[in-house]
Amino acid sequence: MYYVKLAGLGRISTSLVWVLAVILVLLSGVAYRVLASRLKLVIETPVSLPIPLSAFPAKIGDWTGEGVPIPPNIQRVAGNDDFLNRLYINGSNNEWVNVYVAYTARPRTMLGHRPQVCYVGGGWVHDGTERSEVISNMGTRIPCLVHRFHRPAPETGETVVLNFYVVNGQITNDESVFTGLGWRTPNIGGDPARYVAQVQISSVLENSIRTAAKDMTELVLDFFPDKNGKVRIQK
Repeated sequence: MYYVKLAGLGRISTSLVWVLAVILVLLSGVAYRVLASRLKLVIETPVSLPIPLSAFPAKIGDWTGEGVPIPPNIQRVAGNDDFLNRLYINGSNNEWVNVYVAYTARPRTMLGHRPQVCYVGGGWVHDGTERSEVISNMGTRIPCLVHRFHRPAPETGETVVLNFYVVNGQITNDESVFTGLGWRTPNIGGDPARYVAQVQISSVLENSIRTAAKDMTELVLDFFPDKNGKVRIQK
């Protein structure tokens, strides 16, 4: 039998050394699986807003909204922590808009989910996008993008989509703001103030989406934390 010397332990048989080495490898494997499982659970657990988007008012001035369900498979692909999808009708002129708000505390999941990609994937033809701005009823300047789409023959139909992002409390129409490597790391701490929210307002008329953006944007911002984690509305 061969022996080796380990500092402070004297002579130990080589077979025992091999047994100890195997045990250490097994323990490290178990520890890795436990940590990986824990990390997967943390990453897949939704990060909740202080007030859920379901509390967004259904009645806003002349607008009255009704929820529009999103299929579970689409929800899984989007990977959002919370979302709102409602059809609002303006009782004064019968104009309508669809309001979609998506929130994720894991900004990497928002990458690529923009009208130019999602609408085209749904069969629409992208006619163009322009940078624009809307001023809310409280005077907030809202940089936004206005996208135009149509359905190809034999179908008919056109839609206009106004969209912008809220990144840690700041409004932007530039997706590159949250595409850096720093945004792709997992939000292990579950910090609701490290987030990206996308707002899409769509309709057949540009006037409708602009009016809705003026009337609703301040209420949307109420739900999202600023860079210090504070929100305008309280529980």
